Amino acid sequence: MDECYLTGLWFGLTMFKFLEEYYQFWSTRPTPVQTSTHVVLPANDDNESIVVETRDVSPAHFETRIKSFSLLSSIGIDKYETREFEAGDYKWRLVIYPGGKEKGDYISVYLSLVDTNSLPLDWEFNATCTVFLYDHILDKYLCIRVNEGHFNKTTTEWGFPKFIPKKVLIDQSSRYIADDSIVLGAEILVIKRHRVIETVTLLKTTEVPQKYEWKIQEFSKLEEDRVRISEEFTIRDVNWRMKLYLNGDSSELSMDVVCASADTFDAHQKVKAEFYLRLKGRLGVVRSSGKLSHWFTSLDKSCGQKAFISFSTMRDPENGLLVDDCCTLQVEILVQLVV
Repeated sequence: MDECYLTGLWFGLTMFKFLEEYYQFWSTRPTPVQTSTHVVLPANDDNESIVVETRDVSPAHFETRIKSFSLLSSIGIDKYETREFEAGDYKWRLVIYPGGKEKGDYISVYLSLVDTNSLPLDWEFNATCTVFLYDHILDKYLCIRVNEGHFNKTTTEWGFPKFIPKKVLIDQSSRYIADDSIVLGAEILVIKRHRVIETVTLLKTTEVPQKYEWKIQEFSKLEEDRVRISEEFTIRDVNWRMKLYLNGDSSELSMDVVCASADTFDAHQKVKAEFYLRLKGRLGVVRSSGKLSHWFTSLDKSCGQKAFISFSTMRDPENGLLVDDCCTLQVEILVQLVV
């Protein structure tokens, strides 16, 4: 026969065998499932979430070559966990079940997170996961990828319970095994979530007004001290202080309410409150700020009324605002919202 004819015949038979093997393998391609102990990445009935492709480049994160692969099952190794590797700041292992996780006709392959106890309490992330199988004939990698995998404290493992039929790897003429050795790999693209969690607490108005009275001793020394700050007090689980101080020219007194809890607020915490500042005399309340409203934050902890009352008015005995050089200030706070 003609040498070109023989060459063409050999090439045609080779391609026919390759296409037959390729069809048989992918007609039973792996399907993710959910188990009672972990969740395998979901796919619909048509496996539209699975991407199958070949490429020349080796796995970016992990590769393992298992020699004498057929001996794993014969010596009773039902599960093999590879060494740890890192991807996306997380630690992983490739877990291989040579006899299948459910003891069937398929080899099972999983990706498993390692040391999840060291992760934050509410950790979770999405990832694109790819498992690789080396084709010794084409010198390429068969890649099976799922683009949207969700991992959290109850979903720490993903994989294919039916990764590849056992008979494909038992057949030493298979392109995926050479000298009873197979090469598997993994590549994981972690999509980190920067989720912001906010808790908003709305508080109903109490039937009894939430008030605090502050008695200032030795008021006459305020001219020297310039400022007085009360002890901390608590209203609706928020800590507060009152502040009384002289303006620059010492002619007016200003009064503020200070959110002491804001000292420990992060940048996003805040408290919304309405409040009234009052001055009491012998006959009761003699001066009031009226209703004030403010969002208290770590950068804006105080609010009040400038020039609340003149210093001279306070010291005039005829006004009866001082008793034995003492005055009484009052604040009523209605905490409305805590974030």
